[in-house]
Amino acid sequence: MPDPFSDDVVSSDMLASDMGRLVAEPVAGDNALAMSVGELAFKLKRMVEGEFGHVRLRGEISGWKRVASGYCYMALKDDQAVIDGVIWKGSAARLAFVPQDGVEVIATGKLTTYPGRSKYQIVIDRMELAGAGALMALLEKLKAKLGGEGLFDAAAKKPLPFMPQVIGVVTSGTGAVIRDILHRLEDRCPTHVIVWPVKVQGEGSAAEIAAAVRGFDAIAPGGPVPRPDLVIVARGGGSVEDLWSFNEEVVVRAVAACSIPIISAVGHETDTTLCDYAADLRAPTPTAAAEIAVPVLADLRLTIDSHRNRTERCARRYVER
Repeated sequence: MPDPFSDDVVSSDMLASDMGRLVAEPVAGDNALAMSVGELAFKLKRMVEGEFGHVRLRGEISGWKRVASGYCYMALKDDQAVIDGVIWKGSAARLAFVPQDGVEVIATGKLTTYPGRSKYQIVIDRMELAGAGALMALLEKLKAKLGGEGLFDAAAKKPLPFMPQVIGVVTSGTGAVIRDILHRLEDRCPTHVIVWPVKVQGEGSAAEIAAAVRGFDAIAPGGPVPRPDLVIVARGGGSVEDLWSFNEEVVVRAVAACSIPIISAVGHETDTTLCDYAADLRAPTPTAAAEIAVPVLADLRLTIDSHRNRTERCARRYVER
């Protein structure tokens, strides 16, 4: 049985007495001053921001939300943890894709804390898809979403005019694509062409393409600028990343909503974009789009000459009889 007067018992009793004090008092040998909650919070903030001023995180987007101010909020998660994230307006405007829940990304930024809620988060400066698999996953999610809204329905496709008087072309103002289209149209059937030059890849390209499609659609008939009877949206070949602007939701919606028939001629024959699904007709190449757009004038003249000759023969035969 322990001795009630031993040092161990006395120490325990003293500790219990200290814990039960009503008012905090200095304790012999304790030189640590009590910090305020704010002091601790901001000390942690400086420590976290100093230690993790540049980090790259791989995770799946969850709870993606863009607010009216232009800021974007989300969480990045894996099978072990979740971290909140924010993208300020300027960085959000530079994103090369529209993030969606469930897409795996690599986010670059810095960690910071929010002392008011004892929370930490990553402030994201740059965000990219985590490889080709994530890119295709994003494409399939967007395709399913827009397809579910009926943007790709065959019943909504408009017939192409047989011989358009004016053709609008949305593509880069320089390069081989516009030259190929103009040359092929000149060879087959010279037509009035209006070119709306746009960037076809890179930052801001999707917005430019969509604005061009909407711009052609907004031209009033009989105005100073002739309204196109047909629009061709075209770009040369490239990688999936190069053609990504034509998969952006803003472009797909603009193409699907256009009241003028549209031919999509993006990339090579093996390339397929969501713009192709939304357009009224897909051409395998820009040159093929020009061939589809107009008939061969020489063939039309032969046909007309043939009909004229038949009409004349019939008239002569009637007179002879």
